[in-house]
Amino acid sequence: MTRALITGITGQDGVLLAQNLLDRGYEVIGFGRRPSVLARADLHPLFRRLTLFYGDAANSVDLADALLHHQPEELYNLAAQSAPGASWAQSLDTGEITAMGAHRLFEAVRRFAPKCRLYHASSSEMFGTVLESPQNENTPFNPANPYAAAKVYAHQMAHVYRRSYGMFIACGILFNHESPLRRMNFLTQKVAHGAACAKLGIGDSPLLNEEGEPVVRGGKLALGNLDAARDWGHARDYVEAMRRMVQHRQPDDFVVGTGKLRTVRDLCQAAYGYVDKDWRDFVTSDPRFLRPSETGPTVADASKAQRELDWSPTISFDAMLAEMVDAQVAALRTPLPAALPR
Repeated sequence: MTRALITGITGQDGVLLAQNLLDRGYEVIGFGRRPSVLARADLHPLFRRLTLFYGDAANSVDLADALLHHQPEELYNLAAQSAPGASWAQSLDTGEITAMGAHRLFEAVRRFAPKCRLYHASSSEMFGTVLESPQNENTPFNPANPYAAAKVYAHQMAHVYRRSYGMFIACGILFNHESPLRRMNFLTQKVAHGAACAKLGIGDSPLLNEEGEPVVRGGKLALGNLDAARDWGHARDYVEAMRRMVQHRQPDDFVVGTGKLRTVRDLCQAAYGYVDKDWRDFVTSDPRFLRPSETGPTVADASKAQRELDWSPTISFDAMLAEMVDAQVAALRTPLPAALPR
């Protein structure tokens, strides 16, 4: 039985990857901070199927303890401050977690589990203000936000450790990938939630956005740049690409995406159209949600992954959004637990 350790186990990708590996007969160790794990009550059934190791990816001792105790054969590094928009408000923390956290992990693996095959989550955000389109493994990086800059540092350090120490570190340059497990601070989940509120006739959402206001207020969903363009796919497809990278004959970089460019307007049209609503009646552009610097139209050339990993997306854009909207509708229809008596 192959033993795999996943950092960032409570995030979307950590959960879906754990499910993928468990279904293939892996022994899975989930690495995460105790408060984050305990806060995900919705995931406790999954967590009972794996071994949890509590620790902080920013702490070298915690990483070393996990490696020495479990000696994993495969390690998937998904821990990061993973919201590009939020990285402006948390730029120093983003560098500490996303850049230096990865560096600490590479060094811990080198010292305590040098034979371990390691997957590192890079990001299409590294392309930033794009210099060519579509983007492949050889496209120059031009980061446009603190998250992207931190990811470039981690990606380059992965190369340094791969070349200098002969370590197996595969880097997945993943384009935007979504699922019902996305947190509400991500654009796609806000849009899915907005469409669900429109379907149910909810004028003021029970959930709050980063400004502390209802995500939907007075029947309107406030977003940033509606013309921003991205390559969106389903996260279940993308975690399978991660697994295939670790099984590849040699460590390498792989771009993973659908190759189809869509705008935020397209995203809204698909989500609200699924519930038979005209998105223009429900969505507004709010300058408070504009990024200080916007990336260019990032779209993947995933031909290398298709050729060498036999990977291609299987879940369509419309099916992904339908699944996300359905999950939001179900959540809104579920009554909140009653408050405990004082």
